[in-house]
Amino acid sequence: MVKFYNYVDNNKLEFAVIAAKYKGKWVLCKHKDRDTYEFPGGHRETDEDILATAERELYEETGAIDYNIEPISIYSYGGDKAETFGKLYYADIKEFGKLPNFEIERIELFDKLPDKWTYPEIQPKLLEKLDLVKRVMSES
Repeated sequence: MVKFYNYVDNNKLEFAVIAAKYKGKWVLCKHKDRDTYEFPGGHRETDEDILATAERELYEETGAIDYNIEPISIYSYGGDKAETFGKLYYADIKEFGKLPNFEIERIELFDKLPDKWTYPEIQPKLLEKLDLVKRVMSES
């Protein structure tokens, strides 16, 4: 189950996930070992600021070199094990460099999001939160 928070202690944040667009299209990653799609994101390294995690993962998983990034929400996932915390970001990518040779096979751009999510119990909920936050911000 995904839950959203206004605040949790910074040291509890283990992940950064970045919902990203490029020229109005969703940017999703295809991992080398899976046949599903996911948002760029990953684990926070020791003593790394969570924004630095988001920026590093965005580059490592998409090759993005010029972008605007903004925090959206803190979330947690309980699943079958203990609750883990992450931070959701939104990025508007302006320019890509070469995709680094890590775990991502390729990125793909989508007008409409695919059904084959790597984390189907998490990613759609993050999208709903992003949509809600964007709507509220545009109304203010």
